[in-house]
Amino acid sequence: MTRSNPAGMWPHFAPYILSLLRIVAAFVFITSGTTKLFAFPSGVPPNGGTVPFMTQVGFGAILEAAGGFLLLIGLYTRPVAFLLSGEMAVAYFQFHFPGSFWPTINQGTPAILFCWIWLYLSAAGGGPWSLDAKLRH
Repeated sequence: MTRSNPAGMWPHFAPYILSLLRIVAAFVFITSGTTKLFAFPSGVPPNGGTVPFMTQVGFGAILEAAGGFLLLIGLYTRPVAFLLSGEMAVAYFQFHFPGSFWPTINQGTPAILFCWIWLYLSAAGGGPWSLDAKLRH
């Protein structure tokens, strides 16, 4: 890392950008769960309500809200991210893929992206701005 080459410093920021990716993605992901559970920030289309609690979709919403919160704070990042990656794979292939092969048509783009982001975090961990990192020290 040299001061004369700012581009050479960019890789130094990778661990912090990893933490930012985790935080931003988890914040967005939490709203998937809170929409289904509490109709916040809006209800489930088309009627704006919530999903039945004791159903597969209700269980997924609990995983999204609770798991998303754990990822937001970076606690148990690797196992939670692995679990949520699997949840998103199931969501994609069970609910989106039957509608079309193409994610832009079947509206499964968020499920695919979250699946792969969470899989990456299950390997990479939560980064330096996580409770996991603080508890290790």
